[in-house]
Amino acid sequence: MLYKNRKLSRRLLIQTVTISFFRFSSFFDRIWAFTHMGFSHLYFRKMRGLLFYKLFGSGTGEGFTPVLNPNVYAIMTVWENKQMAENSLANSIIFRKYKNRSQENWTLYLQPTKCWGSWDKNNPFKINKKQEQTYPVVALTRATIKKRILFKFWKHVPDISDRIGSNKKVLFKIGLGEIPWFHQVTFSIWPDQESMDQFARKKGPHSKAIEAVRKNKWFKEELYARFSIEKEVGSWPDNKMQALEKK
Repeated sequence: MLYKNRKLSRRLLIQTVTISFFRFSSFFDRIWAFTHMGFSHLYFRKMRGLLFYKLFGSGTGEGFTPVLNPNVYAIMTVWENKQMAENSLANSIIFRKYKNRSQENWTLYLQPTKCWGSWDKNNPFKINKKQEQTYPVVALTRATIKKRILFKFWKHVPDISDRIGSNKKVLFKIGLGEIPWFHQVTFSIWPDQESMDQFARKKGPHSKAIEAVRKNKWFKEELYARFSIEKEVGSWPDNKMQALEKK
């Protein structure tokens, strides 16, 4: 019995990351979602077991643009353990409000497998050394763009957006933002590591943008992370993972 309790304690110490996407259709629901980019902080700051959270708007088109998409918002959270995550996402007032207001919602439970860089001067993702990368693989990038190069950076974005939009291997992709123009997040899901690496390294707009970022030091802060998917709740029309599972 003592051995079982120790195993349970170890599981409860493992961090869980969640990201939830919400689509709002009516005018009043979109206004509610936009205003709650500010008001929702009052709820999240009081949540037990919540270690880190971010509220995101999204971009139009493929999502990788500085123009706000008023229909889609996202919430990322990091919890002390999976039990706290499941309880809060199912029962907290603010998540119930988001679900009731939205016409579609989708939540992914994630385990970080790799992470380098910083987010608000910290690394919010604690890697469980026993967690192996499973597939599909989730990729997240986050960058604070220096003010003096905003125009140069966003000039590269349309070509990158077109390329990832036409990539048949990517299962899901979206561009998110904490603060429009300045804090950019990309979130994508790939069937395997090879598909993701091919997109990142193949000659074209994306590789040129990466080269410019490194050469000219465009980012004030940056973070790159990879995740395995533990489970998903809800549905999303742009998600191709179900088609992958049927193959």
